[in-house]
Amino acid sequence: MLKGKKAVIFDMDGSLIDSMWIWLEVDRLYMGKYNLTPVENFYQDIEGKSYIETAQYFLDAFPVLECTVEEVCREWTEMAMEMYLTRVPLKPGAEEFLKRMDGQGILMGIATSNSRELAEAVLDALHVRKYFSAIVTSDDVQKGKPMPDVYLKAAEKLGVLPQECLIFEDVPNGIRAGKNAGMSACAVHDSFSVPYEALKRELADYYIHDYREIWNETYEICGE
Repeated sequence: MLKGKKAVIFDMDGSLIDSMWIWLEVDRLYMGKYNLTPVENFYQDIEGKSYIETAQYFLDAFPVLECTVEEVCREWTEMAMEMYLTRVPLKPGAEEFLKRMDGQGILMGIATSNSRELAEAVLDALHVRKYFSAIVTSDDVQKGKPMPDVYLKAAEKLGVLPQECLIFEDVPNGIRAGKNAGMSACAVHDSFSVPYEALKRELADYYIHDYREIWNETYEICGE
């Protein structure tokens, strides 16, 4: 999986940290506060969108909201921050994997659809921010996943070519973003995306449930 790779780039939520449940809770709290009902295909529509793109989606889908994109983002961040700082763990085997990659001189980056404020806060809380030479968030690019912008920006900051990168992603649009950037992709199991596991395997080059599978060489090679 790592042969010929100079860098690994992680999506954050659901891929490096177990946090996708937070956004279900934020959605529940936010929709309850404003008496909103999810529209058809709501979660499929927002998958991979940047923080700003998702806020704009809410304003378009729910005309009753009389606020700005910035105000929506701010309220979400306030709702999510405490949960990120106190209730989010790393995915199984992730910390040891980070240490191993650091020891082998493999560059590491983050390419997340989340906000910079939340991304940096949770990486600090988990004491792993030191491992990442580049942190690219939805605040840094114009278009969210499945467009490749966030991954290409991360590779640029790391000083490597896209084909020298391996990405870790938990949802189909994230995998598409990495592949659209010309990178190899490893799908990561997450309970939130179980309904899309077959599609994740179809899109990705590899599949893991636990980062320890990588050095044990028990990961799944997709497409075989």
